[in-house]
Amino acid sequence: MVDDFKATIAAYDPGDRSALLDLSLRAWRPVFPLMRPNVPGFVYDSFYPEGWEQRQAADLAEVLDGEPENVDVASEGGRPVGWVCTRLHPGDDMGEIYVIVVDPDHQRRGIGRALMEHTHRRIAEAGMRMAMVETGGDPGHAPARRAYEAAGFERWPVARYFKDLGR
Repeated sequence: MVDDFKATIAAYDPGDRSALLDLSLRAWRPVFPLMRPNVPGFVYDSFYPEGWEQRQAADLAEVLDGEPENVDVASEGGRPVGWVCTRLHPGDDMGEIYVIVVDPDHQRRGIGRALMEHTHRRIAEAGMRMAMVETGGDPGHAPARRAYEAAGFERWPVARYFKDLGR
């Protein structure tokens, strides 16, 4: 990894909404084709009946519009290059990296690491004991798993099962 991130991280500005949604979809574009063959068809079709891009855009817009106070944006030269949404769960003494994304044109430069470190500070300053992040176990999410493990996250084995009820 080249660690040449010279950008700033600041609170979300709603004026960046469109740019953040665009870079997010571009970042996840290579993930979904690798994920799809590893997910039962009825599950994938239930989650993404109109395509993954529409669902992701809607889910991320909901985060940006519904909890802007939890979003921080990495920018270079006034242009957003990544963002993170941090959620606090005081009942579990935990903060969660709910969304983290880096523009594909700026990946492998330390931006993701800087966003994670920013979030870790935010969580610690809120008095939480631990940080959590969740990702897929499929090949498309392998880079995310490597990044989280490199940042010191430990994997907690979880099994999620789905059954087709044939509606």
